[in-house]
Amino acid sequence: MNQTFHALLKEAAFTKEMLSAGASEIRNANYATKGVYFQSFISLSTGLERIGKLSLILDYYIRHSGKFPGFEFLKKEIGHKLVLLYQKSQSVVIERGFQFSYLKSLSDPTHTAIMDILHSFAEGDRYANINYLVGSFQTDDPISRWFKEVDLPIFEKRVSIRKKAAIFGRAVMLAEAAKNWAVLFHTTETGSELTDFEEASIRTGIFESVRQYRQFYVLQIIRYWVELLGKLEGPARAIGREEIPYFSEIFAIFYNDDALFRSRKTW
Repeated sequence: MNQTFHALLKEAAFTKEMLSAGASEIRNANYATKGVYFQSFISLSTGLERIGKLSLILDYYIRHSGKFPGFEFLKKEIGHKLVLLYQKSQSVVIERGFQFSYLKSLSDPTHTAIMDILHSFAEGDRYANINYLVGSFQTDDPISRWFKEVDLPIFEKRVSIRKKAAIFGRAVMLAEAAKNWAVLFHTTETGSELTDFEEASIRTGIFESVRQYRQFYVLQIIRYWVELLGKLEGPARAIGREEIPYFSEIFAIFYNDDALFRSRKTW
């Protein structure tokens, strides 16, 4: 248990906690709690970047008989580019002929959308509000993108016609009941004013019906990286320097089937 072992162990433990926090928080973010989106995005983008870099470091370590890469290998070539990390991981999977128990790639449109949003968030969209204030318009609003590219497609694809009808019907009744005694002033996920009770009820209904699915897709993305890291752990440990932790034990909570991902709320 030398210094290298401890550095890898601490990095893995920190990464696991970031991923756990992000996966739990994404279930609770909505138009009324926009800060939770940012908490989740920060945790997920940081956690995915770190587990991705751990995977590529292990691959390099195996290829170079127990030698770790230099600073330039990850910092300047990849930076915070989550999409590039994923592309490089796919090359590792193909070249090594790995067979996965779960998803061997993340080709579902929802996976792609989530990874692209988190990639852009890490690259600069996390400063979207500050950028607006200082006159820089080079970034997009990550919450708006999430609603349009993740939540709405999930709602259309995964929510039944019957449930959609119930959401819209309830919204009409709520608006009628509240119109003479309540005032609403809020903003939507896309930044527009929200003063209509019917629209607010619809958006709440969308959130309630997609929250489990958005978490489910996030957990599948995390599991892909956990499985890849586990595949690389064995060859890395086989080099025999006793400096590679059992990553599969650290991240074991995420190595589970889809049924558990759908039923468990907090990670």
